Amino acid sequence: MSANMPNTAMSNYARNAWYVAAWSQELTVEKPFAISILGEPVVIWRTASGALHALEDRCVHRLAPLSLGRCEGEKLRCMYHGLLFDAAGKVVEIPGQELIPNHARVKRYAVVDRHSWIWVWMGDADAADPALIPPAVGFDDPDYILGHGHLDYAAEARLINDNLLDFSHLSYVHANSFGAGPQFAQSTPSVIPLERGVRFERWIPNTMGMSNRKSDTPIDSWQSYDFLVPGVLLMWSAQYPLGTAEKLGFAPPAMEHAIAGLNFTSQAVTPMTDKTSRYFFSWGPHRAHGDKKMRDAMMGMAGMAFAEDKVMIEAQQRVIDGTVDPRIMPTSHDRGVTLFNRLVKKLAEQDGSSAARDAA
Repeated sequence: MSANMPNTAMSNYARNAWYVAAWSQELTVEKPFAISILGEPVVIWRTASGALHALEDRCVHRLAPLSLGRCEGEKLRCMYHGLLFDAAGKVVEIPGQELIPNHARVKRYAVVDRHSWIWVWMGDADAADPALIPPAVGFDDPDYILGHGHLDYAAEARLINDNLLDFSHLSYVHANSFGAGPQFAQSTPSVIPLERGVRFERWIPNTMGMSNRKSDTPIDSWQSYDFLVPGVLLMWSAQYPLGTAEKLGFAPPAMEHAIAGLNFTSQAVTPMTDKTSRYFFSWGPHRAHGDKKMRDAMMGMAGMAFAEDKVMIEAQQRVIDGTVDPRIMPTSHDRGVTLFNRLVKKLAEQDGSSAARDAA
């Protein structure tokens, strides 16, 4: 890992990837939704037919936001001077003008509703591959009772990613909320490279659990999560009888053998601009291990914990911004951070090479 702090340019993020733009329920039928992703303004709308469309949120005429426009069937009308755009981004009507220039169009984005999230592919829409959408758990999953939310950060997305890739901070940042013990800082998890991310696995044997999963007797606690491109965390954890970790040789356990605390969280980090990000999260218990009351208690704890992260990371961003030639000193806990950031750099460089070839 380079000791230089990351450049904040949007070119440092993979473009051929699916970014979370919103929760599915945030999209009202025929009401445009606006968000910036990788510094690009995007407008998303769901039509009465149920179709999803996404375009550059910038009219070709006077650069007014199309997100203030009006849905007309599968089309979107700019409500400044009335230009009408089809779902491919082409202007199909200019009030008072018959001739429509061939270049009168905006960028189209591939967009998919899956796992209760709206995903936008930031690269070439024709090259979008739905198979690369991370396998999150949505609210339609019958096995889990999930709550959800999001936070906006005044910080670069990569700082949030780095935080999620190094759980040693749980012992300190979340000592009050999660009640995490010293084990997260004193030991390192197994780190396994994946084709599109990194997997973390960790046993914490002979523990009483954390605040959200306290046990009356000592147990073995298991936690596993994948952190996938472009910045999506998928984690499950559970409690097992004391001695399970040793019995399994510290290998992964079966979910169905959990005695308590089986739960799942999906989290996603979306870079909006070089210094602003949106952090989405859902969390809740397996139906066999909890109910809506437990879900609500877990979400209350999550709200406290994620606010702790936000305070720390935004303060970190301010220090970085005020430091000439900011540099970091990696530790043994940074292996996952290093692997993931190298992967993203590789993918971003490939995206840049492809774009250069297409432009030639």
